[in-house]
Amino acid sequence: MNAIPFVDAHVHLWDLSHIRYPWLSPPFDDSGPNGSVEAIAKDYSLDDYLGDATRWDVRGLVHVDAGAEASAALDETRWLQAMADARGLPSAIIAFAALDDPALDALLEAHAAHRSVRGIRHIANWHPDPRRTYTPRDVTRDTDWQRGFGLLGRHGLSFDLQCYPGQMAPLAPLFARHPEVPVIINHAGMPVDTDEAGVALWRTGMRALAALPQVSVKLSGFGFIHRDWTVAQIRPVLLEAIDIFGADRCLFASDFPTDKLFGSFDRHLDAYHAIVADFSEDERRDLFGRNANRVYRLGLEL
Repeated sequence: MNAIPFVDAHVHLWDLSHIRYPWLSPPFDDSGPNGSVEAIAKDYSLDDYLGDATRWDVRGLVHVDAGAEASAALDETRWLQAMADARGLPSAIIAFAALDDPALDALLEAHAAHRSVRGIRHIANWHPDPRRTYTPRDVTRDTDWQRGFGLLGRHGLSFDLQCYPGQMAPLAPLFARHPEVPVIINHAGMPVDTDEAGVALWRTGMRALAALPQVSVKLSGFGFIHRDWTVAQIRPVLLEAIDIFGADRCLFASDFPTDKLFGSFDRHLDAYHAIVADFSEDERRDLFGRNANRVYRLGLEL
């Protein structure tokens, strides 16, 4: 077992007989941003996760909205809260709410009434390439979406930002107006365009958001960039993300079982540990556990 405690900052669990997840429902094909998800379109329980993570000293995990039908957002929160009450995991819940929903304030209040809810995610990935985009338009530019973001602080909630690099810098002024809302960028900012212009856009966006002290970044999801990733491919992206944000604002995560599409739990975690092997023990403890504990207000003893 690895000696560095791991607080997994991004995990999904699902019971397909309990809640419907459109993206995990047939028909399956290879044209979407993840490729075919048929391999993971089956129940994934807490015990399944713990089985995948056997080699690692998992002290906590943050469950992030798993793409259930929007109408089931509260059902997912209730299911996870019951699990947390019974088993102590997940340590935190990042629930779904559409920030442009006219009834958003009431939904946020209902989520926040559950003791383990710490934040909200509303996937916002927009890309001009229809094979890359998750949404038909860039909702982050909409006034209603921006107004909804401003409600999060009223309920003591953070925001998990899953977007593409071109959306980052334009969001910086909105986030700057709401320093009370912690923002956690998902999957290293998803730099899926790997040509020179794409990397430059990612770098500019990451730097714009890193200038705001309430923003941090999760290091996971590298299979979105290269489905058959190698350590050599992901090393420069990962190290530059740490260089931009600092070792005190980066959080390693498994993104399981989604990242299972791109390799085993051990393959991902072994790679991450190898890439930061030259960092100090303090920095590694921050990256793999203490930062997630602080950012998501978990209150764990690490």
